[in-house]
Amino acid sequence: MRFLVSISILWSSLIGCAISKENQSKIQDTGHQIDTLYNFQSSFINSRNITIWKPFNYSNQKKYAVIYMHDGQMLFDSTSTWNKQEWKVDETIESLLTKSVIRDVIVVAIDNNPLLRHAEYFPQKPFEKFDKFYQDSLINQVKRYGSNSLFGGPIQSDNYLKFIVKELKPYIDLHYSTKTNSDNTFIMGSSMGGLISIYAICEYPEIFGGAACLSTHWSGIFTLENNPIPENFLAYLAESLPTSKQHKIYFDYGTETLDALYEGSQLKVDSLMRLKGYSEQNWITKKFVGADHSEKSWANRLSIPLTFLLKK
Repeated sequence: MRFLVSISILWSSLIGCAISKENQSKIQDTGHQIDTLYNFQSSFINSRNITIWKPFNYSNQKKYAVIYMHDGQMLFDSTSTWNKQEWKVDETIESLLTKSVIRDVIVVAIDNNPLLRHAEYFPQKPFEKFDKFYQDSLINQVKRYGSNSLFGGPIQSDNYLKFIVKELKPYIDLHYSTKTNSDNTFIMGSSMGGLISIYAICEYPEIFGGAACLSTHWSGIFTLENNPIPENFLAYLAESLPTSKQHKIYFDYGTETLDALYEGSQLKVDSLMRLKGYSEQNWITKKFVGADHSEKSWANRLSIPLTFLLKK
């Protein structure tokens, strides 16, 4: 468990974003396929950088599907990440586009706030089902190797989703050539990013037509012992999963490091998905034996959820 807890500490070592109001609407082209919105302002959450990736043949004469992805610092450039790993989002999508496997798409990568990552990604409505004593015990839980609380402050996931839906998506749809309907709007993340992705499609089923949740952190914290969080998540999904007729959902998990915590909860979620009418046409769960909890593992299988969500 010492190794598992250290993962969270490393996540929290990522560099935060400075706040600069005048930079909200400035797009800086850092390459022929990458635009960066520096310190994008929000009335709901702290400012942060947003990266927009476009395929090499991007044209305003076409319309593009959009994938919103969390932990944007970790997606494109291993030379700038804390662990020198990346998702290889650009390479993977370009390969799939070249093979004509998926439809035209752009990626909107949302940087995390390293001090508030848990607070912004932990689904708020399941959290609020806990009594006040347990809520406080989670928020005040001290990391084994640091003095910051596990959550960094009050839960902010509802505001984080409002930021995406009410501020970021309208900006992207105004400034880029996008297909704005739910059939072409997706959300994706790993670990806590997987949790906030399934929460997003439940809370905003009219906005997101699909969600990809890799190594979903069902445990919420870093142990399963005396942990009521997975059952709360399951109860929330039982009430809130969107209709299977209009949505696609992808789950997966590995078997090593932090991913070793997930299988039991994922199997319960899978049973619920079947009860809710999901089938292989609109839902996949995959187990990757030997895969650990890392960007390298997610990069190795990224083509699977992308193909599932974006298949022509």
